[in-house]
Amino acid sequence: MPVAQERNLEAYCLDVARRAKAASAELAVAPGALKNAFLLDLARRLRAETEELLAANALDLAAAASFRLSDAQIDRLRLSARSVEAMAVAVEEVAALRDPVGEVIESSIRPNGLEVLKVRVPLGVVFFIYESRPNVTSDAAAVCVKSGNAVILRGGKEAAHTNQAIARVMSQAALAAGLPADAVQLVDTAQREAVGHFLALEEYIAVAIPRGGEGLIRRVANEARMPVIKHFTGNCHIYVDAAADLDMARRITINAKCQRMGVCNAAESLVVHAAVAAEFLPRAGAALTERGVEIRGDERTRELVPEAREADETDFAAEYLGPIISVKVVGSLEDAIEHVNHYGSGHTEAIITSDLAAARRFAARVDSSAVMVNASTRFNDGGELGLGAEIGISTDKLHARGPCGVKELTSYKYVVYGNGHLKDER
Repeated sequence: MPVAQERNLEAYCLDVARRAKAASAELAVAPGALKNAFLLDLARRLRAETEELLAANALDLAAAASFRLSDAQIDRLRLSARSVEAMAVAVEEVAALRDPVGEVIESSIRPNGLEVLKVRVPLGVVFFIYESRPNVTSDAAAVCVKSGNAVILRGGKEAAHTNQAIARVMSQAALAAGLPADAVQLVDTAQREAVGHFLALEEYIAVAIPRGGEGLIRRVANEARMPVIKHFTGNCHIYVDAAADLDMARRITINAKCQRMGVCNAAESLVVHAAVAAEFLPRAGAALTERGVEIRGDERTRELVPEAREADETDFAAEYLGPIISVKVVGSLEDAIEHVNHYGSGHTEAIITSDLAAARRFAARVDSSAVMVNASTRFNDGGELGLGAEIGISTDKLHARGPCGVKELTSYKYVVYGNGHLKDER
């Protein structure tokens, strides 16, 4: 890239960040009614513009081959009338949430009469970089605005037409509601170098959130000068315990793996207690094979499921995002926990069991952002857990973990009320 062009790009990114910072100061004190007016109008406009959004999405789908997108990426890129409706519903669900800004988390009165409040406040400016999934454009904007944050959206070039169409709808809704014009900005350059410029602007951007492939997320984590909310991979496990209802276990396994394979909360690994393996695996294996899923298993698995291929260490740790699942037979609950913690990515793990003590031990010992008991891993989702739309799922332990909704995009500050109080000399 020519030096002059590079300088222009750097100046552009700085200008976007500065305007977002100014908008965030206004959003931080915006009334909840104003933010909700934007969200409800945005939902209405998304529905009204469905045909235009699908037409823009068709342009991106037509170009998918030129970007060498995988089947999973194309699946995430594709919009339908149903998914646009889901986008609108998600925005309405965020509007219905309690406004987190200004919430008093804790309060106390000190012996000297000082009143101490711990008050929830926005983070400031969110830099959100994501691939393929244009539906998260409106999700991210909704969550950020509701929590009082300005957002800079950097979608992938493979979804450029769709994201631009959604951004136009959001701009119209923001203008109609009276929100700051720069509260929601879509980066309008496809130049890869723009990401690096934004990641250096810690003076203006409070947090970066990458959502996409592992390569993208690791790049952001390595280059960002501000905190990053992230997860690298989603190697999610289903553990079928000795005390499992095997019909339930089969249904959950099929749902977790097959409902939608290209998402981070899909099951990639199946762990089965040896006491039920002979009864469970042939039936579960046949159901998976019938749905086009390749099974890669250990020796015992291959004895029970003849069509299974041999698994190696990389299989047990893999996030396939497609029609492959690893299978391991273990001798005990403790062996299952050890296997999950060794190969898992800290995203979502599930146990199928009627033994409450086993469920509690698994939930306590497994190191993961979410643990499901007798439920599909697919429920680790902001909407499913009552958070409204989410901006991503974090496997970190600071500052947020699991699905990140409006509260996860806030921090807090202490507000102290006195009456002429002076600090004693001691």
